[in-house]
Amino acid sequence: MSRVGKHAVSIPSGVTVQIAKNLIEVKGQLGTLSYTYPKEIAITQTDQELLVSPVGEGKFARAMWGTARNRVRNLVQGVSEGFKIDLEINGVGYRAAVQGSDLVLQLGFSHEIRFPIPAEIKIACEKPTSISVFGADRQQVGEVAAHIRGFKVPEPYKGKGIKYLKETIFRKEGKKK
Repeated sequence: MSRVGKHAVSIPSGVTVQIAKNLIEVKGQLGTLSYTYPKEIAITQTDQELLVSPVGEGKFARAMWGTARNRVRNLVQGVSEGFKIDLEINGVGYRAAVQGSDLVLQLGFSHEIRFPIPAEIKIACEKPTSISVFGADRQQVGEVAAHIRGFKVPEPYKGKGIKYLKETIFRKEGKKK
């Protein structure tokens, strides 16, 4: 039995939910998100809560119960608060800046990297060595952050590269004389 799926998802004020057939659509101040859930899952709406339950006792229904509940919670949280991932740049001369609708990265290559910012995502650089990725869709925010990190993955000897703010880079010992 799912421990996650048993908990109800609370709907904050200012968020409207529409459930039709196998589609749930959530509208809030940060936009509209939708999720097509499997037919083995049922979503019911009470006053200010959403309840997710399996339709049958099959293995797939039990497996998707908690997953569907967390996807619904991410929709509700995304349209009301949004999601944010912070990245940090380490390295001499490495920096980032937002120019128009592009993120410009200088990472020690012979050229600068211009990353076009998707329409639903907001990127801010408070300092030249920090990047904040913000958006309503948790999956898209994670994908954009991972794509930016992939331009220069931190290396284990000096720690140079782009890393998540709370990520720990395990350092290796260099050559011994």
